[in-house]
Amino acid sequence: MVKIKLGYAPTRRSIFSAPDAVKYRGLTRQRLEELGVEFVDIDDINEEGLLYDENDRLKIVEKFKKEKIDGLFLPHCNFGTEYLCARLAKDMGVPVLLWGPLDERPEPNGVRLRDTQCGLFATGKVLRRFQVPFTYMTNCRLSDPVFERGIRDFLAVCNIVKTFRHIRILQIAPRPYDFWTTMCNEGELLEKFNIQLSPIPMPELMDAVKAAKEEGTEVQKVVAYCREKMEIKVKDDELENVAALKVGMSNLIKKYGCNAAAIQCWNALQSELGIMPCAANALLNDEGIPVVCETDIHGAITALLVEAAGMGETRSFFADWTIRHPDIENGELLQHCGPWPISIAKEKAQLTYPLAFDHPGSLTAEARHGDVTLCRFDGDNGEYSMLLGNAKGVEGPRCMGTYLWIEVENIKRLEAKVVEGPYIHHCVGIHKNVVPVLYEACKYIGVKPDLYDPIEEEVKAYLRGE
Repeated sequence: MVKIKLGYAPTRRSIFSAPDAVKYRGLTRQRLEELGVEFVDIDDINEEGLLYDENDRLKIVEKFKKEKIDGLFLPHCNFGTEYLCARLAKDMGVPVLLWGPLDERPEPNGVRLRDTQCGLFATGKVLRRFQVPFTYMTNCRLSDPVFERGIRDFLAVCNIVKTFRHIRILQIAPRPYDFWTTMCNEGELLEKFNIQLSPIPMPELMDAVKAAKEEGTEVQKVVAYCREKMEIKVKDDELENVAALKVGMSNLIKKYGCNAAAIQCWNALQSELGIMPCAANALLNDEGIPVVCETDIHGAITALLVEAAGMGETRSFFADWTIRHPDIENGELLQHCGPWPISIAKEKAQLTYPLAFDHPGSLTAEARHGDVTLCRFDGDNGEYSMLLGNAKGVEGPRCMGTYLWIEVENIKRLEAKVVEGPYIHHCVGIHKNVVPVLYEACKYIGVKPDLYDPIEEEVKAYLRGE
């Protein structure tokens, strides 16, 4: 399960009701506990457990850094102290959630106890002055559905940002010569985003496969799993090579401290092992460790971000945009030789031969239908963006490899986006609508969101709680 830890720093201002602020500090805490949110409070910092004093703020910074929080939650339990919120957020450098409970009706004598909304206006402005990006959750009641939705979406945003800031990709051999599309600027990725590559040559992978075979135990476990979960249409020694490749890649990913891999899937690998790596990739993808094809580093980054947005609820899949649907005007085929996780298949996967190669080791299975998000992180000439949008799975002709026919709002518009760039024919999909959280996360990671349908106002409305 994904674990995201929030720093819970409710705030107040002295000229408004302190007792009411303390009351809402407790009620908000209680609601977070009901939702199962992991958080670190500031109850030990002062008697009220509220942020309103600079000396206390310094202690909060120390505590939150020690606890390694992933996001900062600033409930305004009355007006709040905007400059302390901004100082705290600036020092922490994590995603910030700004929210306050809806104000009650004024007292019969005209007194207002909190003026929370007014304080949110103030803090938003000061956060901007401090150049601190933040997420605003609409002024609402703790019991409103939009509160739970906003909290869960913010946790997903935190997970995306946390993942993005700790990306290390195992690069197994250089890109295939013919794939100029998958070249990347390793130095720029490191300088701009701290994205690190761990390149290894193909012989090192072969050594890892050989070692896995010699150890034997883990390879046989994978062989047994494949026989149980897949329809096997390859020879026994070929199945063993698939399993050994999976174990070998897994060991190398752990050795180099990586959270994804990109492999030169052809042609050197085939001369060494006699198989395609697709099924081995699929096995790792099903474990939430993205392994992408054709040494597509940007594709691996995309897969990590999409996996983070999904919060572990379903697996992502790495696909080619291939051909238009023969019968549906805005239909398209998403397909790849066979690296998709079998957990997203609508049928039992076959371990067999791929469409375009003579060597065994790929899967054939149609993915389940339903709503999907499609995404691509990419860039060139020093600028990076994230292509984002929705689609739905539809019926279509039988294909080889792992595949899904989809329908979008306007395929010509999407096609032009991909051709005109900075994108390529690869994307990552997931059976969940994560467009809003990916869009929101872009403000924290310095990447431009690029929606292929004109839905930006709808996404913003969703994020506002409408």
